Amino acid sequence: MAEELELIPVPTRILTDKDDIIEAIEHYTEGKIGPDDLVCSAESVVAITQGRYVRPEDLEISCLAQLCCRFIPDYGSLASPHGMQSLMNVEGKWRVAFALFAGFVGKIFGQSGLFYKWGGEQTAMIDDVTGTMPPFDKCIVYGPGDPYGMAQKMKDRLGCFGAMIADVNDLKRSRVVGVSSNVKGELAAQLLIDNPFGNASQKTPICIIKNYRQYQEKNS
Repeated sequence: MAEELELIPVPTRILTDKDDIIEAIEHYTEGKIGPDDLVCSAESVVAITQGRYVRPEDLEISCLAQLCCRFIPDYGSLASPHGMQSLMNVEGKWRVAFALFAGFVGKIFGQSGLFYKWGGEQTAMIDDVTGTMPPFDKCIVYGPGDPYGMAQKMKDRLGCFGAMIADVNDLKRSRVVGVSSNVKGELAAQLLIDNPFGNASQKTPICIIKNYRQYQEKNS
């Protein structure tokens, strides 16, 4: 009888920049991970443990950020002056402004996504306030550093089939941020489409996909 695919959200206490994400996963998943499993972590929690967040009140908002954020849809993390300024601080204000202009022109000619392509890797990864779980819902959280390297370290340390860092939300969006070398990320990301991490107070930033190896082999 084939082993069945199963998603197991793993609750933790609130993780902070005082924690090591791999040690935390190892602690809270003890006895639950098998050699055929895929271990997934929410990108915002990995970033928080790396200290990659900023409080809005600590940002100095420029006129350029105030102007550029007006061209972002209201639901986007860069639609606020604080979110836009946090992006400009890490990717450069003129790069972001140029990418925004290029994105606008590209849409006129039927090509979308240029802003996210040319604005820098953080363009698609920043979470504005309320974008992650409490108490960091009052902070702007950047994407994690070296996500592919982190995923590989998770796999090697935990002894599982693979590891993945993913950006998932309640709007049925699931995106690979980093993944270990043997995992087909897009295939795995679709399994997280119902957001087992939760974006509020669920405190389940880790999810184990049991028997993922068999699932990937069957669907490759």
